[in-house]
Amino acid sequence: MGPAIFIRRLEQEETAKARDFVWKVFKEYEAPDYTEEGMEEFYKSIHDESFLSQLCLYGAFTQKQLVGVIATRSGGTHIALFFVDGKYHRQGIGKQLFQTVRAGRPLDKMTVNASPYAVPVYHKLGFHEVDTEQTVNGLRFTPMILE
Repeated sequence: MGPAIFIRRLEQEETAKARDFVWKVFKEYEAPDYTEEGMEEFYKSIHDESFLSQLCLYGAFTQKQLVGVIATRSGGTHIALFFVDGKYHRQGIGKQLFQTVRAGRPLDKMTVNASPYAVPVYHKLGFHEVDTEQTVNGLRFTPMILE
Protein backbone atom coordinates (compact mmCIF):
# COMPACT_ATOMS: atom_id res chain seq x y z
CA MET A 1 0.00 0.00 0.00
CA GLY A 2 1.38 3.38 -1.01
CA PRO A 3 1.27 6.69 0.80
CA ALA A 4 -1.97 8.41 1.77
CA ILE A 5 -3.13 10.41 -1.24
CA PHE A 6 -5.38 13.45 -1.26
CA ILE A 7 -6.88 14.58 -4.58
CA ARG A 8 -8.43 17.98 -5.19
CA ARG A 9 -9.16 20.44 -7.94
CA LEU A 10 -6.28 22.86 -8.35
CA GLU A 11 -6.74 26.58 -7.90
CA GLN A 12 -5.86 29.06 -10.66
CA GLU A 13 -2.73 30.15 -8.78
CA GLU A 14 -1.50 26.53 -8.74
CA THR A 15 -1.45 26.25 -12.54
CA ALA A 16 2.24 27.17 -12.84
CA LYS A 17 3.21 24.58 -10.23
CA ALA A 18 1.19 21.92 -12.06
CA ARG A 19 2.74 22.95 -15.40
CA ASP A 20 6.27 22.67 -13.96
CA PHE A 21 5.42 19.24 -12.52
CA VAL A 22 4.01 18.06 -15.87
CA TRP A 23 7.14 19.27 -17.70
CA LYS A 24 9.45 17.47 -15.24
CA VAL A 25 7.60 14.14 -15.62
CA PHE A 26 7.27 14.59 -19.38
CA LYS A 27 11.03 15.07 -19.76
CA GLU A 28 11.72 11.91 -17.77
CA TYR A 29 9.16 9.51 -19.26
CA GLU A 30 7.76 10.94 -22.50
CA ALA A 31 10.60 12.92 -24.09
CA PRO A 32 12.63 9.83 -25.10
CA ASP A 33 9.80 8.95 -27.53
CA TYR A 34 9.75 12.42 -29.12
CA THR A 35 11.82 14.45 -31.55
CA GLU A 36 13.20 17.85 -30.58
CA GLU A 37 10.24 19.37 -32.44
CA GLY A 38 7.79 17.30 -30.37
CA MET A 39 9.42 18.30 -27.09
CA GLU A 40 9.34 21.98 -28.08
CA GLU A 41 5.69 21.72 -29.15
CA PHE A 42 4.69 20.11 -25.85
CA TYR A 43 6.60 22.78 -23.90
CA LYS A 44 4.84 25.52 -25.91
CA SER A 45 1.43 23.99 -25.32
CA ILE A 46 1.78 23.81 -21.53
CA HIS A 47 2.95 27.44 -21.50
CA ASP A 48 0.07 28.64 -23.71
CA GLU A 49 -2.36 30.59 -21.51
CA SER A 50 -5.30 30.03 -23.87
CA PHE A 51 -4.71 26.24 -23.74
CA LEU A 52 -4.29 26.25 -19.96
CA SER A 53 -7.41 28.37 -19.43
CA GLN A 54 -9.53 25.62 -21.06
CA LEU A 55 -8.40 23.00 -18.56
CA CYS A 56 -9.93 21.66 -15.38
CA LEU A 57 -6.88 20.59 -13.35
CA TYR A 58 -6.76 18.11 -10.46
CA GLY A 59 -3.75 17.30 -8.35
CA ALA A 60 -2.80 14.28 -6.25
CA PHE A 61 -0.89 15.11 -3.10
CA THR A 62 0.98 13.08 -0.52
CA GLN A 63 1.12 15.40 2.45
CA LYS A 64 1.83 18.71 0.67
CA GLN A 65 3.83 17.30 -2.25
CA LEU A 66 2.24 17.25 -5.71
CA VAL A 67 2.69 13.72 -7.10
CA GLY A 68 0.14 13.62 -9.91
CA VAL A 69 -1.86 15.85 -12.27
CA ILE A 70 -4.81 15.19 -14.55
CA ALA A 71 -6.46 17.84 -16.70
CA THR A 72 -9.61 17.63 -18.75
CA ARG A 73 -11.19 19.96 -21.27
CA SER A 74 -14.33 20.04 -23.39
CA GLY A 75 -16.56 19.71 -20.34
CA GLY A 76 -14.61 16.78 -18.97
CA THR A 77 -14.91 14.68 -22.13
CA HIS A 78 -11.21 14.84 -23.12
CA ILE A 79 -8.08 14.16 -21.06
CA ALA A 80 -5.55 16.82 -22.01
CA LEU A 81 -2.78 16.06 -19.48
CA PHE A 82 -2.20 13.06 -17.20
CA PHE A 83 1.09 12.65 -15.33
CA VAL A 84 2.23 10.87 -12.16
CA ASP A 85 5.68 11.27 -10.61
CA GLY A 86 7.77 8.20 -11.45
CA LYS A 87 8.45 7.46 -7.76
CA TYR A 88 4.70 6.93 -7.39
CA HIS A 89 4.00 4.82 -10.50
CA ARG A 90 2.01 1.61 -10.03
CA GLN A 91 0.57 2.71 -6.68
CA GLY A 92 -2.94 3.49 -7.92
CA ILE A 93 -2.50 7.28 -7.97
CA GLY A 94 -3.30 7.59 -11.68
CA LYS A 95 -6.38 5.43 -11.22
CA GLN A 96 -7.53 7.63 -8.31
CA LEU A 97 -7.01 10.78 -10.40
CA PHE A 98 -8.92 9.26 -13.30
CA GLN A 99 -11.78 8.11 -11.06
CA THR A 100 -11.99 11.62 -9.59
CA VAL A 101 -12.52 13.26 -12.97
CA ARG A 102 -14.98 10.53 -14.01
CA ALA A 103 -16.97 10.88 -10.79
CA GLY A 104 -17.12 14.64 -11.25
CA ARG A 105 -19.14 14.21 -14.40
CA PRO A 106 -20.49 10.82 -15.44
CA LEU A 107 -19.97 10.69 -19.19
CA ASP A 108 -21.08 8.55 -22.06
CA LYS A 109 -17.56 8.69 -23.45
CA MET A 110 -14.15 10.17 -22.86
CA THR A 111 -11.30 10.67 -25.31
CA VAL A 112 -7.54 11.08 -25.12
CA ASN A 113 -4.61 11.42 -27.48
CA ALA A 114 -2.31 8.98 -25.69
CA SER A 115 1.45 9.27 -25.89
CA PRO A 116 3.33 6.06 -26.75
CA TYR A 117 4.34 5.68 -23.08
CA ALA A 118 0.75 6.05 -21.86
CA VAL A 119 -1.13 3.71 -24.24
CA PRO A 120 -0.86 0.69 -21.85
CA VAL A 121 -2.07 2.86 -18.95
CA TYR A 122 -5.15 3.91 -20.89
CA HIS A 123 -5.83 0.28 -21.85
CA LYS A 124 -5.91 -0.56 -18.13
CA LEU A 125 -8.43 2.25 -17.60
CA GLY A 126 -10.70 0.79 -20.29
CA PHE A 127 -9.81 2.93 -23.31
CA HIS A 128 -9.30 1.48 -26.80
CA GLU A 129 -7.72 2.86 -29.96
CA VAL A 130 -9.91 4.58 -32.53
CA ASP A 131 -7.04 5.12 -34.98
CA THR A 132 -3.36 4.29 -35.44
CA GLU A 133 -0.53 6.34 -33.98
CA GLN A 134 -0.18 9.79 -35.51
CA THR A 135 2.41 12.55 -35.36
CA VAL A 136 1.44 16.22 -35.47
CA ASN A 137 4.08 18.95 -34.98
CA GLY A 138 6.41 16.26 -33.63
CA LEU A 139 3.90 15.05 -31.02
CA ARG A 140 3.26 11.30 -31.25
CA PHE A 141 -0.14 10.08 -30.06
CA THR A 142 -2.76 7.40 -30.48
CA PRO A 143 -6.38 8.60 -30.44
CA MET A 144 -8.29 6.54 -27.85
CA ILE A 145 -11.81 6.44 -26.43
CA LEU A 146 -13.62 5.12 -23.38
CA GLU A 147 -17.25 4.31 -24.14
